[in-house]
Amino acid sequence: MPSGFGRLWTAQTVSSLGDGVSHAALPLLALALTRDPMALAVVTAAGTLPWLLFGVLGGALVDRWDRRRTMWVADALRAVLLAIPAAAAVFDVLSIPLLAAVAFLLGLGGLFFDTAATAYLPDLLGRDPALLERANSRLRGAQTAASGFAGPPAGSALLAIGRAVPLVADAVSFAVSALLVRSLPAVPRPVPQARESLLRQARAGASYVFRNQLLLGLALRPAVGNIAFLAVETVLALFAHDRLGIDTFGFGLLLTAEATGGLLGAAIASSIGRRLGTGAALTCTAAVEGLAILGLAVAPNPYVAGLALAVCGAGMGATMVLGPSLRQAIVPAHLMGRVASTSRMLAMCAAPFGAFLGGWLATAYDVRTPLYAAAGLLLTMTVVTATMTSNRRVEAALRAAAPGGEPGHEPVGFIRHS
Repeated sequence: MPSGFGRLWTAQTVSSLGDGVSHAALPLLALALTRDPMALAVVTAAGTLPWLLFGVLGGALVDRWDRRRTMWVADALRAVLLAIPAAAAVFDVLSIPLLAAVAFLLGLGGLFFDTAATAYLPDLLGRDPALLERANSRLRGAQTAASGFAGPPAGSALLAIGRAVPLVADAVSFAVSALLVRSLPAVPRPVPQARESLLRQARAGASYVFRNQLLLGLALRPAVGNIAFLAVETVLALFAHDRLGIDTFGFGLLLTAEATGGLLGAAIASSIGRRLGTGAALTCTAAVEGLAILGLAVAPNPYVAGLALAVCGAGMGATMVLGPSLRQAIVPAHLMGRVASTSRMLAMCAAPFGAFLGGWLATAYDVRTPLYAAAGLLLTMTVVTATMTSNRRVEAALRAAAPGGEPGHEPVGFIRHS
């Protein structure tokens, strides 16, 4: 690995640790302010709305801007932003609208950081498919360990000290990440294409995804998955408290179980991909996620619930290594920001629907209903996208993108539109 990768890995690990602290603390802060499932859904959904409003345009901007600078500026601004809810917590003026507004702005910063990081990594690693898979495995493993394994228990513990403490911890993590990212090596910027309007460039990136069945299949999996997972996440704290009898610290441990599975999934993703083929491996991990959520819905106690979340986390961890690595290996450099943001936009735009779906189902029926609905969505998505991301399509796309491949020849499955 290039020396710069170590700094990128460290930056994302530190930032992920802070995110894990907030991931446990924010739902508990909101739960302390209201017991209304729809109000909790507003906070959950707010962080995903920037992708709905600015996702494709954000990718077009990233393809114009220096990607390293975009990353460190986004992290620095998020560090400053978190001072607002921290101060509100100190002065006891924290509210659901304030939490929702902060979640929205944090999501906007995340849009630019994540898109720039996704586009920066292939350039740093010379677009080598094996290096990309190894790098994404390490990044995903560290992110899972930090944001899920270590962060949630720390967030619960810090919240017990004071409501502002976990927010300050997350702000510090963003500041450290910004300093590390600023020290990363510069990489050549993509050769500018013909001068076009920002809107036209954004539309070209989106069209590239929607007209290619493999890329569309890779995008649909997290999109449908986010509807399911946000429906679960919206009511998970309530489900854990009311149905499983889990206290605040136990909720952090429940999230840790999911992260433990995610760490394992990220570690074995490459092995699964080699044995089954990337396409078949992605289909298997999607099915595992759906069955695990079904197991969570019928869990009779916290131990079974923790096991179900661990299995789900393993499927998610492997998926989040295999899918992005494949996308980074086959998409041209000058389109990477737009393709990444379009794919992520589909996933993140679906998330608010999942959040409100979870809140509505819990209000209209009971707190288990969103879990059953989520499992059904995941299993249906597995069947629908299986042929779109088959091994045959994956192998054809990699051959077309390899050095010496035939430029201008679309991968198998490319749909031509008149």
